[in-house]
Amino acid sequence: MSAAGGASALGHPRLHLRRTDSTNERGRALAGAGAPHGTLVTAAEQTAGRGRHGRRWLAPAGSALLMSLVLRSPPPLLPLTAAVAVCEVAGANARVKWPNDVVLVTPGGLAKLAGILIEGRPQEGWAVLGIGLNVAVDLEQLPPEVRTHAATLGRGAEQIEPTLRRLLAKLEQRLAEPAQATLAAWRARDALRGRAISWPSGRGRAEGIDGAGRLIVALPGGGRCALQAGEVHPLEVSQG
Repeated sequence: MSAAGGASALGHPRLHLRRTDSTNERGRALAGAGAPHGTLVTAAEQTAGRGRHGRRWLAPAGSALLMSLVLRSPPPLLPLTAAVAVCEVAGANARVKWPNDVVLVTPGGLAKLAGILIEGRPQEGWAVLGIGLNVAVDLEQLPPEVRTHAATLGRGAEQIEPTLRRLLAKLEQRLAEPAQATLAAWRARDALRGRAISWPSGRGRAEGIDGAGRLIVALPGGGRCALQAGEVHPLEVSQG
């Protein structure tokens, strides 16, 4: 249900697949063929799920929420909006690692709970929002190199569908809000603010985001820079 109490426009029509290569691939094909705003693709299992920077998204069958949503005329801050909505469904301890990885803060660092991948054709006015959320994943079933940096909600598999419904409602609510509300909500969940970070061409201390969603970084020698895109890594667990 939407915040206004009516039926959500997101999630209809819906294509659910027992097994597919990638829900984003199916979503892109549907969007290119003219699927309406709100079309949803879900799957119990992905064989070639994708994350950002060409990584694979791994989850045992039937244990994660795997979804891709067709959005017409998506807002510029869609990555931030999606991350906030996922956090709100995941709970009070969920945070966002810029730009849109949803994590839990643990004694060992930031453990990834959900990934968000947005693909589309801006010239055609659509995007596909892909989300993978570890709802019922048993971390022991993940490969060791993934397990050490992963997190799960620890819920039962029967909670995947209710979690999906809550997420669609949150997404619809957040997509209807002005950019300033998105930015404020994102900043309240910022996992990197105050942390020493590195990226391929430098390092510094994260100081939050600007109005365009860029990461502001204080540089060691003085001054600041704004990162538009890419990947950053925290260099410490404690807040500075």
